[in-house]
Amino acid sequence: MMGPEKAVPEKTREMIVSFQRDEVTEYHIYRMLAGTAKNPHNASVFLRMADQELGHSRIWEHYTGKKARPVAIRVWFYYLIARILGFTFAIKLMENRENAAIQKYGVLVETIPELEKIIAEEEQHEMEIIALLDEERLRYVGSIVLGLNDALVEFTGSLAGFTFALQDPTVIAAVGCIMGIAAALSMASSEYLSQKTDGAGQEPMKAAFYTGSAYIVTVLLLVLPCLLFANPFAALALSLLSAVAIIVCFTFYTSVAGDLPFWKRFFEMAGISLGIAGISFLIGLLIRAFFNVDV
Repeated sequence: MMGPEKAVPEKTREMIVSFQRDEVTEYHIYRMLAGTAKNPHNASVFLRMADQELGHSRIWEHYTGKKARPVAIRVWFYYLIARILGFTFAIKLMENRENAAIQKYGVLVETIPELEKIIAEEEQHEMEIIALLDEERLRYVGSIVLGLNDALVEFTGSLAGFTFALQDPTVIAAVGCIMGIAAALSMASSEYLSQKTDGAGQEPMKAAFYTGSAYIVTVLLLVLPCLLFANPFAALALSLLSAVAIIVCFTFYTSVAGDLPFWKRFFEMAGISLGIAGISFLIGLLIRAFFNVDV
């Protein structure tokens, strides 16, 4: 049963309604994540976080005088993100939103005495999440980076060289696929042997799978424009844009999940990949002229 509504200014009440809705929404998100967590420890922490969010919403309830409904779209958004990209990424993304809310709480500390407790519990979430970080895809993120990075650096350069040397999108796509699949198998086997030798706690077969898969997926995305455009230079331009898009997406994922700086990592990866591609432009042009290639 709700307690008596506490009097606050109308402008403050509007802010509190928003906070209350956020807390209820996050309660439902954590409950759904708990239901899908395979690790019992992770599930129990999710449930504890959900109860904490529900407790916060009930504090706000004393000031709004009504119950709040969750934002269903946001609940399903984070649930799907967790299923596709992993619960660590989804929670870190959600925690970033909570950190923004904590900044807003500052203006209400003098008005609402319970806020100090809420802020302390919200900040404690981050420490509990760090203890949760036992997710397979994050344990093998180094293997994914290896495959992705190698494919971007080698393949953007190769495509640039092929474009100037061959100038036929279909031939470029065929040669690229053959080279890409062979390179992916080579990278996967190298990662397998590396993990088997080092014994760093990762399963060699899984590490090889993640490396090879990341390489092949990157190759297919970069080759696809060659099958869509008759003009080889238009295809190359789209391939380079695809490479930048892949770098943006993956850098954003690792920066959120691993608390790493986004822009530094992005410029580093993009600079290396596009720099190699630029050098390969020149090499392809020279090879075409030297060998008098005319496809």
